[in-house]
Amino acid sequence: MEIDSEKTHERKQSDYNCLDERFEIQKEMYRGQQYSQIYFARLHLMRTLLYSLAPSWKPHLPVCKVLGLEEGKECIIVGTLFKHMKLKPCVLDEYSKERSVTPLVKPHNFMHPDDHLILEDESGRVKLGGSSLSPAVFVTGVVVALHGKETSAGEFFVEDVLEAGLPPQIERPLDLKEDKYVLLVSGLSIGSNSSNPLLFQLLVDHITGHVSNDEELGLAAQIVHVVIAGNSVEFPRKLLTGQNMASKDQSTLYEPIKELDIMLNQIAAGVSVDIMPGLNDPANFALPQQPLNRCLFPGSAPYNTFRSCTNPHSFDVDNIRFLGTSGQNIDDLDKYSEAESRLDFVERTLRWRHLAPTAPNTLGCYPFTDRDPFLIETCPHVYFVGNQDKYDTRLIKGSEGQLVRLICIPKFCETGVAVAVNLRNLECHTRSFNIQL
Repeated sequence: MEIDSEKTHERKQSDYNCLDERFEIQKEMYRGQQYSQIYFARLHLMRTLLYSLAPSWKPHLPVCKVLGLEEGKECIIVGTLFKHMKLKPCVLDEYSKERSVTPLVKPHNFMHPDDHLILEDESGRVKLGGSSLSPAVFVTGVVVALHGKETSAGEFFVEDVLEAGLPPQIERPLDLKEDKYVLLVSGLSIGSNSSNPLLFQLLVDHITGHVSNDEELGLAAQIVHVVIAGNSVEFPRKLLTGQNMASKDQSTLYEPIKELDIMLNQIAAGVSVDIMPGLNDPANFALPQQPLNRCLFPGSAPYNTFRSCTNPHSFDVDNIRFLGTSGQNIDDLDKYSEAESRLDFVERTLRWRHLAPTAPNTLGCYPFTDRDPFLIETCPHVYFVGNQDKYDTRLIKGSEGQLVRLICIPKFCETGVAVAVNLRNLECHTRSFNIQL
């Protein structure tokens, strides 16, 4: 009796290089330093860059310091923006809320028509006027060059704005002749009320190739790397009281991690996987978030294909540069500025050459003394942001021919959607996992 041999699919291979060293906190030591030093480091590096761009932008204008401004004289000034916001939350508000009869309403967005921008350098600060610089677009912490002149009222009337723009980009390999995919997923939220173990298992089965459909087997074989971009678990809030927990509660608290480890164990057995911490994960709160402790994953950690990474996270796959976050930087921009879509926020951070411009003003970060690790020195080919409400993507081009794929990754727990990026041409599409009852 003759038996037809089943068609086998061998998983494609790729070269991987992790570039998280600049986000790792190793030799730094907290000695009570203030955040002024990270702002100074940011201004120093960005100003050097903007000074080099100014001659080709406005060659006829002199570059001045804030203290050297003269009324009516056109010039260029470079400094850090500060946005004065009427509705910005204050620690004193928390105190007054406790003593107030009427509770304070926390709006989703803290923008107000009276908001205005101020530019600051080491010599001083000046209030900005004019319609060329919109307070709705910019946030505190962005370094820009401004063309304008001082008015009789003591304001600097802005006529034009120069942003840093997209940084230089490493050449994208053009000899990739076959389709290879990096699968991006975020917001698993294992342990939450809305999580569904069957949904996660469908994702795992697709990645590992445990499917009966030959077409799906072929797609699974093309996945060379998986990235889980934050908020992988969610703990019951009622247990997080700050008090000592009973052994039963400790066991309940560990259940989401245990379930995540089982899932990662299956994935790491077949393909390399990176896991990034997010806002809800058991990691440090301030950016850059350090890797989740490997002891949390006794089943997955022994695999050399398993990597616990930082947030932000940067890596190369077949010389395609990836850069991404778990979403805190974009969520914070959404509170203190306005845009038509989340992708606009993502694009702005790239053109400002800074991953988290609102840190440390409204977004927690480590008080670095001699560097700012969030500066984007090399333009990625793929820039992704996790834990967004919906999937969105855009391909943007820089002035020097840089090509960048921007991606908003939706919360998997709510949408059942993962995003696959093709290394050959930077095209991406969603892969949906739905449970039909």
